[in-house]
Amino acid sequence: MWHRGNYDVAKEPHRDVILYEYPFNERIRTYLRLEHLFRRLGELVPSDSALHHHFALLTMFDIMDVAGRADLKSEALRDLDKQKAVFNGYRGNPAIQESLLDAFVLQLDRAFQSLNSASGKAGQALADNEWLMSIRSRAGIPAGTCEFDLPAYHAWQHRSAAQRRADLQQWAASLSPLAEAVYLLLKLLRDADMPCRVMATRGQFQQTLPQSRSFQLLRLRIDPSLDVVPEISGNRLMVSVRLMRQDEQGHLQPSVDDAPFELTLCA
Repeated sequence: MWHRGNYDVAKEPHRDVILYEYPFNERIRTYLRLEHLFRRLGELVPSDSALHHHFALLTMFDIMDVAGRADLKSEALRDLDKQKAVFNGYRGNPAIQESLLDAFVLQLDRAFQSLNSASGKAGQALADNEWLMSIRSRAGIPAGTCEFDLPAYHAWQHRSAAQRRADLQQWAASLSPLAEAVYLLLKLLRDADMPCRVMATRGQFQQTLPQSRSFQLLRLRIDPSLDVVPEISGNRLMVSVRLMRQDEQGHLQPSVDDAPFELTLCA
């Protein structure tokens, strides 16, 4: 069953700050986009609203577009296998509880087997459904899903909420293995490093990155009362954060105030 709890990211303990994330490579960028879409789908499917179910279906189509890369599945499988090897390398370490280690390895094994056994790309079952693809072909046109264009889809939207929800859960089932893999890989990446408090001096912060580690994700938490927006850039050598403030016309202007924030570099 597809429900909200399956694909929510672990609840952030810092409820009084805004979290920003910046990926250092295209693979993590794709994982974050997919996670964003899976979380949205998890919010929309449980609803009783026909409009929410319409956008749930559009979200599935977005997932198919993002996951359409031929090498995405093999990259995710490789990452799961790599994580399993890392955890197995901890065996025999007296500081590691074997039962917890076994649980993590089992979780990785299950995610690997589930994704590996899924045929084709994510959402292949949806692509084979002519009725759904007729909706997808019209969804990119402004108001292309009106009742006079897609009467069968209009009729589906007037079914009971339970019937629509059952259909959505069935269609989303083919996306579930990828959702579980992405969620698990990002969780392990986020949990791998500890945050530190830093200061943006006159709205600017730069940090040289050690070449001994390959960083994949930057996480930045900042107090919303500071009323600034971070512009983040980075590569394998350096990370840079510039704090911006919105003026009355809505334009972002560089801030010249000192501002603290929390930074996590995940490798």
